[in-house]
Amino acid sequence: MSFNCRFAPSPTGPLHIGGVRTALFNWLLAKKNKGKYFLRIEDTDKERSKDEFKKQIISSLSWLGIEHDGEEYIQSKNIDKHVTVAEELIKKGFAYECYCSEEEINEQKEKCKKQGIPYVYNRKWRDAKDFKIPEGVKPVIRFKSKISGNTIIKDLVQGERNISNSTIEDFVILRKDKSPTYQLSATVDDHEMKITHVIRGDDHMINSFKQKQIYDAMGWEVPNFAHIPLIHSEQGKKLSKRDNASTLEDYVKIGIISDALRNYLLRLGWSYKDKEIFTKQESIDLFDLSGVGKSPSKLDMNRIYSINETYIKTIDEKNLFNFFKEYVSKYKKPIDQSKENILLKSMGFLKNKAKTLEDIWNNAQYIINEKIEIGADDKKLIDDLSKKVISDFTSEYEKLTSLSRETLEPVIKSLIDKHKTNFKGVGQPLRIALVGSRFGPGLYDVILSLEKSEVVKRLKQI
Repeated sequence: MSFNCRFAPSPTGPLHIGGVRTALFNWLLAKKNKGKYFLRIEDTDKERSKDEFKKQIISSLSWLGIEHDGEEYIQSKNIDKHVTVAEELIKKGFAYECYCSEEEINEQKEKCKKQGIPYVYNRKWRDAKDFKIPEGVKPVIRFKSKISGNTIIKDLVQGERNISNSTIEDFVILRKDKSPTYQLSATVDDHEMKITHVIRGDDHMINSFKQKQIYDAMGWEVPNFAHIPLIHSEQGKKLSKRDNASTLEDYVKIGIISDALRNYLLRLGWSYKDKEIFTKQESIDLFDLSGVGKSPSKLDMNRIYSINETYIKTIDEKNLFNFFKEYVSKYKKPIDQSKENILLKSMGFLKNKAKTLEDIWNNAQYIINEKIEIGADDKKLIDDLSKKVISDFTSEYEKLTSLSRETLEPVIKSLIDKHKTNFKGVGQPLRIALVGSRFGPGLYDVILSLEKSEVVKRLKQI
């Protein structure tokens, strides 16, 4: 069996994290089965669709390593086909013109509201023969939904699901301006693209029942549906675009590595034994819809940070530097080329106290910035004894002909003994002088990462 999957976002805003997971699952299923994964941009909402969001969607998925096959499928370019299918459905007796005015529809909705029942269009024009077509009213085209029996979907995640056809209204497939609705466009496009598997959120279940009726009416093969549970916020509510960290860009900005985020999203609602960390290839090889749970997944920022920290600690330092450089170029100020080699060599310790690329940026400020700014609270810690410690260390440091941890440790120990203090009593003022803060990377790492002349210059400024 061939596998053709797709992800079909609307370019009406930034890419939502739930959509990213949907794209990932479709991509994995296709790649696992040596199939194709397509990206369809559903841009028929002309007022809200923006080219900037389309570009952002494409670049965001590429950043995550989710590459689509072929060119993007642009839905608006296929509208003529959507309209043709609507007209064909009318000819086949599966659709009809509805001349109800907006006032009539609103009256029906208000009546249902007062009765406390869900609104279902009353099908007034479904089999109309003697009705006079009102002047000045343009019709919509409604699909003739089945009235009796049930519609059944054998869902690859949820199992067999069915719905009483009496609850499915005669939904609109063409608006008054002859523009197609989502139900029609998505169905036609999936058929045209030969999509075999549709993975999407379980909030689309009702859409799948409606679309299956269109497939059946046209005599088309129905794709395999898989409805995955939604992602909920940490408070247990449906994640919306109004929530913090709801879009992919939110995670990129705080310095989450693409591989780490992809790994987290893979495990958000899917599991394979007790394995937690997956390479990209392992994700492809092991992914299966049978591992997808039926309950909503709760977004866990602490878990995201934890996975990201694992990646930062374990990946090759050159790769980490490349991730860091890309992040900095996009969200921070450009790094002076003269600093790049120092930063690359320093990745080994800069990452030790980092959960994000943002943390590495903060830890590396003493390398990136030529001038060190000491905060008011840290300045207060530089008393006369601290100044003496700095002066004594500078004198001994300048005498060293070889710089290593082994040559520095005796100097530090002698100062501890001389001033009857401890490592903090020596290390803290030195770190403040070199880094600008009593917090930061280890003292020996800091000293060894800077040029000797730079160390001396900073120490003598105190």
